[in-house]
Amino acid sequence: MTSRGLAGVCFTDLAAGMPRLLITVCTFNELENIRLLIPQLREVAPDADILVVDDNSPDGTGAAVSEFAESDSQVLLLHRPQKLGLGAATLAGFRYGIDHGYDQLLNMDADFSHSPTHIPAIRQLAEQVDVAIGSRYVPGGGVVGWNLKRHFMSQSINLYARTFLGLKTRDNSGSFRCYAIDKLRQIDWTRTIAKGYAFQEEVLYRCRRIGCTFGETPIIFQDRRFGVTKISWKEAVAALWVILRLGFQRILRTPVRVSNESVTSNKSSSVCNKNK
Repeated sequence: MTSRGLAGVCFTDLAAGMPRLLITVCTFNELENIRLLIPQLREVAPDADILVVDDNSPDGTGAAVSEFAESDSQVLLLHRPQKLGLGAATLAGFRYGIDHGYDQLLNMDADFSHSPTHIPAIRQLAEQVDVAIGSRYVPGGGVVGWNLKRHFMSQSINLYARTFLGLKTRDNSGSFRCYAIDKLRQIDWTRTIAKGYAFQEEVLYRCRRIGCTFGETPIIFQDRRFGVTKISWKEAVAALWVILRLGFQRILRTPVRVSNESVTSNKSSSVCNKNK
C-alpha cells in the first residue's frame, strides 16, 4: 500500500529496512496544539512512534494524548507529576528511546514552530550523520513572527555557544533534531547541568565530545499558533551561565561518556526491548 504524506512524500512499505524512529514532544499546557499535531505527525511519519512527555499540564494536554493512545498504539504518553523543566523532559524522552530499543530519536516542539513538513528532510539527513539539525540559520532557513528582541537573543546565544563550546553548527539553540540512539547511549546523562532551554546547547556539546557527526537542513521556524512562549530573560541568563560552565569543562576535558560496561549493558537491554 502506498500513501502520500503532508510533504508530498510517498510511503511504501515504510517499516521494511527503515530505522526504528521515536518522535518526542515535550508539553506543558499545549492542548490546542497537540490535538492538531499528533494527526499530522502520524501522516508525515506513519512508521514512527510518538512519545509525548507531559509535565502534568493543567489544561488537560495529557488527557488528550491518552485519548489518542487508546485508539493508536503508536502514540505514547510519559506523564510526569509536575513541571521539572524542558531539559529534564527532553532527557526523559532520550532515556525512553534508549531503553526501548529505537534506532533514531527525533525531538520537536509541540507549538507548530517546528512544522511536521520538515520531518522527511531531517530524516533523510539523519541517514548520513549522527545528529541532523533542522536549522533556521543555514541558507533556505529562517524565522517568521519574531520581534527584534527574540532575534537578538537567539543570534547572541548561538554565537556564545559556538565560541565557548567549540560548536561548528549554526543553529545550536533549536530543538528540532534527529539523533542516532547509539550515540545518545554513549553519553553519561547524569552529568548534565541544564534543566531548561540551555539543554539544547549542552546536548550538542556532549555529542561533539563523543565524536558525533553533524548536519543541518533548512527549516522555517514560525512563532507558536496557540498559547504563550515560555522563554524569558531569566531563562536566557541561566543559559549563559550553563554554557560558561560547560566551556570550563571543555577546557578541563571533564568526562562525558558512560563506562564501557554501562554501554554494553544498555545495548543488551535495548535489544531485549526491541524484540518484545
